[in-house]
Amino acid sequence: MTFLNLLRRVERTILVALFLLMVALFFGSVVMREFGGTMASRFAWIEEAVRLMNLFLVFLALGLALERGKHVGITNLRDKLPEGARRWLLRLIDTVGLLFSLYVAWLGVQMVEFVLKSGQTSPTLGIPMGLIYLAPVIGFLLLALRYGLSLFGVIDRFAAQAEVE
Repeated sequence: MTFLNLLRRVERTILVALFLLMVALFFGSVVMREFGGTMASRFAWIEEAVRLMNLFLVFLALGLALERGKHVGITNLRDKLPEGARRWLLRLIDTVGLLFSLYVAWLGVQMVEFVLKSGQTSPTLGIPMGLIYLAPVIGFLLLALRYGLSLFGVIDRFAAQAEVE
């Protein structure tokens, strides 16, 4: 469980740092456009950087959101099932989620390889576009990890969801 606690702490730290950096950069960009005059064009990279950080922010939060019961789910039928059937349904949901997440991550790796081979770079930052496609790969691997932990009973993500309701 210590690895999972460390992972949660690292995820939260990265997410908060990304968000605060996005806010600071965007605020600086607005101030520079308002008062910077001709110097404002030197800060055009901020818009692109904030957009890219937003992508990573969303995808890196997938695992934490699932673990905390923040993903959308339709629970009407699930809650009315008898305990045995409900347990099997929850396992099925976790299994399908795990397989789907791994499949999307695998597709993402292929996309990263393809785009890196193309040599395409971002317009203002000049970074390889393939690195940007790492966001869904990492995010869906973190999501697959949480589905797997839920499937094998290490975490109880459905209990967290019940607390929210």
